[in-house]
Amino acid sequence: MKRSPLHDRHVSRGAKFAPFGGWEMPLEYADGGVIAEHTAVRENVGVFDVSHLGKARVTGPGAAAFVNACLTNDLGRIGPGRAQYTLCCDDATGGVVDDIIAYLHGDDHVFLIPNAANTAEVVRRLTEAAPTGVSVRNEHDAFAVLAVQGPASPALLATLGLDTGHQYMSFAPARLAGADIIVCRTGYTGEIGYELVVPAESATAVWDALFDADPTLKPCGLGARDTLRTEMGYPLHGQDLSLDITPVQGRSGWAVGWTKPAFWGRDVLLAEKESGPRRVLVGLEAQGRGIPRAHMDVYAGDARVGEITSGTFSPTRKVGIALALLDTVPGTSLGDTVHVDIRGRRTPMTIVKPPFVTTSVR
Repeated sequence: MKRSPLHDRHVSRGAKFAPFGGWEMPLEYADGGVIAEHTAVRENVGVFDVSHLGKARVTGPGAAAFVNACLTNDLGRIGPGRAQYTLCCDDATGGVVDDIIAYLHGDDHVFLIPNAANTAEVVRRLTEAAPTGVSVRNEHDAFAVLAVQGPASPALLATLGLDTGHQYMSFAPARLAGADIIVCRTGYTGEIGYELVVPAESATAVWDALFDADPTLKPCGLGARDTLRTEMGYPLHGQDLSLDITPVQGRSGWAVGWTKPAFWGRDVLLAEKESGPRRVLVGLEAQGRGIPRAHMDVYAGDARVGEITSGTFSPTRKVGIALALLDTVPGTSLGDTVHVDIRGRRTPMTIVKPPFVTTSVR
C-alpha cells in the first residue's frame, strides 16, 4: 500500500492505521479515538490527512469545455476560482465511476480531486476521450491534502496569515511554511472548513505549522471522517454511489447539469429520471438501540426492500443512523418504519431525509 508523505507524523502521534483505497491511512489516534476526534470537529477544529485522495490536471485549449462535456455537473455555472462537486458516470449504464471535486482555474485549466481507488480509471477515461491539444495528467503522488475542519478553523488559519474569507466552494493560492499552496473552502464534514493542497515535499512543514499555531489541535483519522460525513448524508463512493448505483438512485441529481447537451451517461440518466428510479437512497434513524452497518438487509413487513449502504453510531445524536438503498415500493416513504436485520434481530428504524444533524454549513 502507498503511504502519505505525513506517515511518520502519524506514527509519532500513535495513529492506528487501516487500508483505504490502496493507501495505509490513519483510522484514529491514541489520544482520543473516533468520538473525541468527531466532537473536536463539530465543536472546535480538527485536521485530517486526506492525501490519499487523487489529483489530476486537465490543461490545454478548451480543457474546461472538454471536462464539462464528460462530467455531469455544469462548469458553466461557476467561474475561475470556484470548485464544484461533480460525477464521472459510465456512458452506457449511467453508473457512477467516481464523485469528484473540480477546481476551475480557467478555460484551459481544471484540477480534479477524485477518490483514491478511482483516480487511475478517471484519468484513463478522460485521456482516451481528450481531443488533440488537451493534456490529462495523473498527479496523485505530487500533492498532499490536509483538511482543517470545524467552527474554529477560520481562526486557526488566520493566525497563520491565510485568508479565510472566500466563499464556500472557492479556492485561492497562498503561501505557508515556505510552500505555495491552494486554500480551498471545501470539506466533507458538514462544518465550516478548508482543504489545503500542498506539494508533497512540503507536507511535513505545513502540518508542523498547523500544530505549532495551536498545540491543542486534534489530529483526526478516517474513522471520524466517516461518522461526520454520514451524519451529513454525504455519500461515499463504493458504498452509497458506485458503478451499480446511478446519480438518480443515489439522490445526487442535483450534481447533474440536466440541460447540458453532453455528459457521460446523459441518455440513460435522462430516461431513468423521466421514468423514475426503481430504488433510491434514503436516511434511516434507529428508534431504539442498535447500530446499523453496511450490507445489512432492510425489510418492510416481511418483504426485503433493500440494504444499508453506510451505517454508524452518530456521536452527535447518540443514535444509530444509516444510508440505505431501498426499492420504491409501499412502506418505503419518508416517515415510514422499516426494520433492519442487525445480527438476527429486526430493529425498527424511521425513514428520514438527511442530514441527521444541523451544522455550521447546513
